[in-house]
Amino acid sequence: MTDTKNLTQLGTNVEAPQSPEAAVLETVPFSRGDGPPAIVRFTCPEFTSLCPVTGQPDFAHIVIDYAPDTLLVESKSLKLFMTSFRNHGAFHEECTVMIGRRIIAATKPLWLRIGGYWYPRGGIPIDVFWQTGVPPEGAWLPDTGVAPYRGRG
Repeated sequence: MTDTKNLTQLGTNVEAPQSPEAAVLETVPFSRGDGPPAIVRFTCPEFTSLCPVTGQPDFAHIVIDYAPDTLLVESKSLKLFMTSFRNHGAFHEECTVMIGRRIIAATKPLWLRIGGYWYPRGGIPIDVFWQTGVPPEGAWLPDTGVAPYRGRG
């Protein structure tokens, strides 16, 4: 059975963090076993942050794939972390990479990639992609499933 005694957010009523810096990413132990590494995917199709210049909301579809080594991200803490960006002003590129780096700091995975598919700002959609290196050998990496932005057509 997975050891969850150190989790402070799961199963309790927790206020959304006021900033990504204040958010706590919790982890649980993971046993990889033999064979190729597992790939874990988190999809956040309604991600929101703020434009650092205008304060207007920005929206994105975020897809995170990672190959855990000995720790998994606890999903409620990830949801709270992602929600904390609603009050955070930063450009698309900074938000996307910051999410990836925080997951790496918390879990020390074998590999991670993140895709931020941002909805148009000023008529231009911005897609941001970042990964830690070459994917692990033998790992199954499905397409992210996010279609390129095509407007109304």
